[in-house]
Amino acid sequence: MANKKVVNVIRHLAFEDLGSFAPVLQAKNIEINYIEAADFALKPDELSQVDALSDELLVILGGPISVNDGEMFPFLGAELDLLKQRIAADRPTLGICLGAQLIAAALGATVYSGNTKEIGWYPLDLTEAGKSSPLRYLGSEHCSMLHWHGETFDLPDGAVLLASTERYENQAFRYGKNILALQFHPEITQRGMEKWFIGHIGEIMQTEGISVMQLRKDTQQFANQLEMQGELFFNSWFNEVV
Repeated sequence: MANKKVVNVIRHLAFEDLGSFAPVLQAKNIEINYIEAADFALKPDELSQVDALSDELLVILGGPISVNDGEMFPFLGAELDLLKQRIAADRPTLGICLGAQLIAAALGATVYSGNTKEIGWYPLDLTEAGKSSPLRYLGSEHCSMLHWHGETFDLPDGAVLLASTERYENQAFRYGKNILALQFHPEITQRGMEKWFIGHIGEIMQTEGISVMQLRKDTQQFANQLEMQGELFFNSWFNEVV
């Protein structure tokens, strides 16, 4: 019997998981292997258990820390080293939010604080390259998108810009054939968002203009549609690269 296919997922917070992407993998009988970044806080070298040159997909999820927090969280350096190897070999890799910023940094781009936090539901504007990519399922004509970040990055040299928003130009890019970085959260579900409200309440309370009540109202309006479109996007991209 052939070995069961596996997708490795580096997770920084327990409640920021694959969300709507998980059923896509389960339907393909693919095992999801969550790798908890916190487990490597004291032993970052143990991230070497992930085969950098494997053809199996690696997903790096989001979290409230910064790429620039390597002194506090040394495992970030191990993640960057892993990404540099996968990028050089063009192995299938998806970064979401913090994961996207790590990909940008691994490509030599600067990650820095933006002019304003982007937290809430805002539509994506796709570039022509984005419209002809799996991101076509996530355009503003299909759904609104969840954003939750205060940092951004310069577009890496050689990367192809796929999406922007009014506040931030660099929202998604492709590098090579198999590397995809998304600053936003197409994986979110309505149920999952309730965990975010609890886990991120400190940031919510400290950010002017947003509240749990408004976020919940917008989530009830937009999340179910995004969940459907997110599955279509992820299934399409996965079939292209794996």
